[in-house]
Amino acid sequence: MNNAIRHTWVVSVGLFITLFAALSIIQVGVTDELNANPNNVRQLYEDRGAPRGAITVDGTAIAESVPSDNSSFDYQRVYNAPELYSGITGTYSIANATGLERTLNEYLSGQSDSQFFDRIASVFTGDTMDGGQVELTLDGDLQQLAYDQIPDGTRGSIIVSEIATGDIKAMASKPSYDNNLLAVQDSSELVRNQEQLEADEDLRYTSRAISTTIAPGSSFKLVDLVAMLESGDYEPDTVLENPNSITLPNTNTELPNFDRGICDQRPQAELSWIVAQSCNTPFAEAALELGEDPIRESAEAFGWNSEDLGIPLEVATSAFPEDLADAELARSAVGQESVTATPLQMNMVASAIANGGTLMQPTLVDAIRGSDLQLLSTTEPEVLSDVTSEDVADEITEMMVEVVETGTATRAQTGSFDVAAKTGTAEIGDTGEVNSWITGFAPADDPQYAVTVAYERIDYDTGSSLTAPGLLTMLEAAIE
Repeated sequence: MNNAIRHTWVVSVGLFITLFAALSIIQVGVTDELNANPNNVRQLYEDRGAPRGAITVDGTAIAESVPSDNSSFDYQRVYNAPELYSGITGTYSIANATGLERTLNEYLSGQSDSQFFDRIASVFTGDTMDGGQVELTLDGDLQQLAYDQIPDGTRGSIIVSEIATGDIKAMASKPSYDNNLLAVQDSSELVRNQEQLEADEDLRYTSRAISTTIAPGSSFKLVDLVAMLESGDYEPDTVLENPNSITLPNTNTELPNFDRGICDQRPQAELSWIVAQSCNTPFAEAALELGEDPIRESAEAFGWNSEDLGIPLEVATSAFPEDLADAELARSAVGQESVTATPLQMNMVASAIANGGTLMQPTLVDAIRGSDLQLLSTTEPEVLSDVTSEDVADEITEMMVEVVETGTATRAQTGSFDVAAKTGTAEIGDTGEVNSWITGFAPADDPQYAVTVAYERIDYDTGSSLTAPGLLTMLEAAIE
């Protein structure tokens, strides 16, 4: 009798181990292969109708799965306040996934390695397994305010980031769209809705703040300043020639100073005054004196030409070209020619200067939790690069304060704290339109938040009336 019981026990244990091993192989080893099989229609319906985890801001779901009215799918993906967040969350549809829905799909669908035992448990219990919950760094009030600051009918972006951590607190852009139109569970309706959305040539499915690269204009001079001050040949009080225009090398093309300012009042001026008034010719001549390499190396330290930046959304690459002719280098130094930047890239420039020359990894994700709210992953502050020394960063900060006090960004003044900023205006051919920029931070003596405001293809007067006041509004809201 004892032998029979022992044999039965051994066989039972063996069967359990075999079953556990088989489940493990299916769950870990061949899940992706089975799910990707084009003949696995059942899996397609299960995936598209599964209860994915929520994406939250301030504890409130901005993307969630609710019971579906469609008999083919158990759950429907729903997006709340879609105009505020669609460029960030993206969409999970019957066709594909975009945005955070794609980059964090393993967690949201419950298929990450850290959710393995939850999957095993759901097999034995027969319960439907909910996906993981993604908690964003965004502040809902700041996101709403940033969105409201951008006038309808413009192509604009506003980013607010926390300097010490790299956490993105707001990232809004217009035009936006309702991603619920893409989360429908009927393929014909999806096609019609896509055609409707894409009739707007300015539509971006991903936030313009990270997907659009445009000429940064004079805001790029912050990059030049790092190279200039690090060379040892320039100081804030160095007096430079300031001709009203120069002829670019080996061309008949003139590069003028900013014609809406007062640069023509001083044929020679200190570097700090030149920065405040955003004069072009001294920066162009400094670039020709330094050569391409120092400026490109400075740009790359801030993140230009990097193709692997993720927040974790994929970020378009800001470009500073190589092997420039002298005329191209001179124009590049003032943020024209082939130099491009995302609004996030210029926010990273301001953040690094504010942080004493240390650039933090920007991020949108604070934490990820399992279906039972246990912590699966958390984002710790991470240094992305040491761009420059603290002394150089402090000198640039002082010059950026002067930009606000006496220069091109006086509309960003406030009696509450000192603001450090740099404006930029990039001409777009002979269209009369410009890219209008400002990037900066506050308080200047104890930096907490960096803000970048960018408008694409806008007339100069409208752009300049929106950028500095927009920056100040966001800084006041974030700090106060």
